[in-house]
Amino acid sequence: MRQFPADLARAQQEWSATYRQLAQQPGRTELRRRLYRLSAQLYFHAYWQQRRPSPAAWRDLRDLGWPDRNANERHQL
Repeated sequence: MRQFPADLARAQQEWSATYRQLAQQPGRTELRRRLYRLSAQLYFHAYWQQRRPSPAAWRDLRDLGWPDRNANERHQL
């Protein structure tokens, strides 16, 4: 798995946690706004300035947001 900057990994973990909260409480405006903000933070992070992310890089980053599952389970979703 790739190594990502700590702030990028933390933003992905926050995004995943917020997404799970929104799934449990649909319609929460503040959670949707937080998702939008975190999505922009992830997509426009300085880490991607030198190279655009490949689908595999996005998958590796998204895997960081699922600490309660191993990699094989995540790829089956």
